[in-house]
Amino acid sequence: MPLRAVVFDLFDTLVDLHMDGLPLVTVNGRTFPSTAGVLHAELARHAPISLDEFALAQRIVDQEVRAPRYEAGRELPTRERFDLVLAGLGIGHPELAERLTALHMGMLVGQVRHLAHHAGVLEELRGRVRLAVCSNFSHSQTALAVLEAAGLRWHFDAVLVSDAVGFRKPRPEIFRATLGAAPEETLHVGDSLSADIAGAAALGMRTAWLTRRVPKADEALAEHTGARPDYVVADLAEIAEIARRD
Repeated sequence: MPLRAVVFDLFDTLVDLHMDGLPLVTVNGRTFPSTAGVLHAELARHAPISLDEFALAQRIVDQEVRAPRYEAGRELPTRERFDLVLAGLGIGHPELAERLTALHMGMLVGQVRHLAHHAGVLEELRGRVRLAVCSNFSHSQTALAVLEAAGLRWHFDAVLVSDAVGFRKPRPEIFRATLGAAPEETLHVGDSLSADIAGAAALGMRTAWLTRRVPKADEALAEHTGARPDYVVADLAEIAEIARRD
């Protein structure tokens, strides 16, 4: 059956996100890269809250709200997360939640790295198949801005992000929303075996596992108990070759 559509994951597939480049912050004796220090500095302009208190409020929201939603395959948008964090601190300040969202997302964008040849890969594919993006991410506006900055946005017929759809991969709803062809005529490309490969395969889509940013890929695949990828690729240029064959 001919290939009529290709759907891509966003981060660590179309572009790379290097979280280890964020500023180091120390919370409760543990040092790690995070946006928390910059966000706390903004928060401290409005309320006498310590960094540890701010970090604790975030952890509570993540454990009590985000983790159960993720388990159910639902998204927690970043703006809603910061609304909940501020509420937990006794701060009712919508404008501050919006400011924290903007700061957080701006710092993440600063950690995105573009791969120059990806635009050419998409250019070749666009003449053959329908193209879409299907991403687990908590802020659609930032996802679109990342695609635009990388010079990739205009190649896509559809961009589906979990905060807008409400569902996260591997839930079938977000995959179905991207389909512009029959599942068996669609190839989904991503770096996550559990979210991308297992989720897409469950709908009958063909799958390509991108290993460029996957540490110890052979071990990861050996330990994976879900559906096996139809293709294992190290570079997106290989997807153009698959499209030429199929």
